[in-house]
Amino acid sequence: MDTCACALELLGMLVYVGAWLCALATTILPQWLTMSTALLPVESYELGLWETCVVQDVGGMECRAYDSLLGLSSDLKLARILMCASLAVGMLGMLVAIPGLYLVNSCREHGGYRTKRTLTIIGGVLGVISGVLCLIPVSYMAHLAVMHFFDDKVPDVVPRWEFGDALFCGWAGGFLLIVAGLLLVTSCICSRVEPQPVLQRRYQVMSTDVSFRKRSEYV
Repeated sequence: MDTCACALELLGMLVYVGAWLCALATTILPQWLTMSTALLPVESYELGLWETCVVQDVGGMECRAYDSLLGLSSDLKLARILMCASLAVGMLGMLVAIPGLYLVNSCREHGGYRTKRTLTIIGGVLGVISGVLCLIPVSYMAHLAVMHFFDDKVPDVVPRWEFGDALFCGWAGGFLLIVAGLLLVTSCICSRVEPQPVLQRRYQVMSTDVSFRKRSEYV
């Protein structure tokens, strides 16, 4: 494998790990949607997948988990399922891609570099799928916030939910997961020439010498 393909592999794995951590932070953080009211300017509200929080300007913060799973809205249920699926697929992709890295000395006796290349491609495809699964709930919740914010039926006095920090973190994590998967797949496309093991090259050289000697003796 050439240096360019090896660098793409390392860059892809580093981006992969960072993007997965961003997706994990997005799932845990309660700042999916935020809301502040003019009636209580010293307090603001935050809505997450697992809890709601009340933040005060003096620095206090009180969070409360949702009482019942069945009482959740379908939007939060869908976001939970897709984010957990994104984390699971991303973790599986990393576990599959790591043995396929060129610098990792594994899987070379079972099929050689072709097996490692296959593992890297599968890990990259799983990374792309994980990124798409992360972008769907984040973008959907942002779409709902925009629709409710510009709803003419709601009076202007009523406070509205706005984008929280977790949405931006989720967008970054989703796009980076897709980029990491594409980098891993691209590294496999760039390394089309399969290097021969050292022992195999030595065996070929020795067999060539032996055949040459036999021909010279016959002559």
